[in-house]
Amino acid sequence: MTVYHDEIEIEDMEFDEELEIYTYPCPCGDKFEISLEDLKIGEEVATCPSCSLLIRVIYDEDQFADYESDSEMPAVENLAITA
Repeated sequence: MTVYHDEIEIEDMEFDEELEIYTYPCPCGDKFEISLEDLKIGEEVATCPSCSLLIRVIYDEDQFADYESDSEMPAVENLAITA
């Protein structure tokens, strides 16, 4: 069982475009980190490189899905009801 220091919304994290990582301040003075690639594969745990604390990142996995073609995107169901 994993114990998280906190649960943080992805919108509250900072994104470094050059390194392609999201960061969030850690109580130890360093920053929690999670890469864009990790988010694309469904990872939700950001780690601090200086201490043992972990945070759970709250985000919509579909927002970060890495579709190779439009045909792989989830289909939108037609919800129209005909009489």
